[in-house]
This record gives sequence, C-alpha cells and structure tokens, in this order.
Amino acid sequence: MAQIALFHSVHGLRPAVLADAERLRAAGHQVLTPDLYGLPPADTVEAGFALLEKVTLDEVLRRARAALAALPADTVLAGYSMGAGVAGVLLAERPAATALLLLHGTGGDPAAFRPGLPVQLHLADPDPYEPPAEVADWQQALSDVGARLEVFRYPGRPHLWTDPTAPDHDPAATALTWERVLSFLAALPPTGVRR
Repeated sequence: MAQIALFHSVHGLRPAVLADAERLRAAGHQVLTPDLYGLPPADTVEAGFALLEKVTLDEVLRRARAALAALPADTVLAGYSMGAGVAGVLLAERPAATALLLLHGTGGDPAAFRPGLPVQLHLADPDPYEPPAEVADWQQALSDVGARLEVFRYPGRPHLWTDPTAPDHDPAATALTWERVLSFLAALPPTGVRR
C-alpha cells in the first residue's frame, strides 16, 4: 500500500478532496491532504484564483514542501488541477517518489522525471486549462525520458468532473476514474520506507 500526498485544486481543501482521501484510506493507503491555503475553500474557479493570488504560489509551494518534510522519500505525489502542478513541481525535489498521480491537470517539468516512473494522468477532453498541443508535447517529453505514462481522457466531461460538489461533476466518469486510480496504486510497490 502507498503513502500518498494529495494536493487540492485552486478551489482549496474542499470536502471532495477529504472524501477522496477516505476512499484511498479504505483501499489501504495512508493519505495526507495538506491545506495549502489555510483559508475556507472557494465555491467557484474565480474565487479559487482569488485565494491563490492572496496566498501566492510561492507560499502554496512552501506549505506543500513543509507538509512533505515528515513523509518518506518514496511518497506518491498526487493532485487535482493546480495540485497536479504542485505535485509535478515537487517531483523535481523528491526523486525517490514512487509515482505521480495527476487528476484534472498535467504537472512537472519532464526533465525531473526518471525512466520507469509510473505516472497516471486523467484529463477532460477537451480541457479548457490544458491545450491539446501542450499536453501532446508534455506526453512526448515524458515518453522520451522513459516514464511509464498512462493517459486517460474523458471526452465531453468538464474540467473537475470528479468533485460531487462542483457543477462539473459526472458520476459515471468519476467511478471510472477511481477504478483506474485504485488499480494504478494497487500495482505500485509498497511505499512508506523512510530513507
């Protein structure tokens, strides 16, 4: 089973993130869900970006690093949308991470990926925040470095389809997403060994 750091979207630490962490715990994983804002979550994307502007991206990353400091080096890095970007940034600083799980957004400089790193990406198709050409370039770069990338696209789904409190929610796509996520995590070697 895996030790997982799960980073929230620009909306903040919404109940859906905590519910997903419980879903992961029920499957036997240990999950940390840091609050990168320290403020009540937002109901809209616009309000979420206002929170991010207030807190600043530098502070969000500082808080993410602080949350990871006590976790094992091989912790799985995961996130939603903005949180996927946070997970990707932190991968460059945590080369022993067992895997990268990206929900609703790409994340990370391909130069930080290592050959054989398991990466799973779930994206709406199309996604308003992920231009197809940029996603294709990112996928190709990961392929070039030898990462083990799985990409799942969800045609016609809105950006945050897995959040039941969002207008974007799609129950069928959510169920499929979590089936794939749990299968991905179950196939990983056990994590949580302190190095």
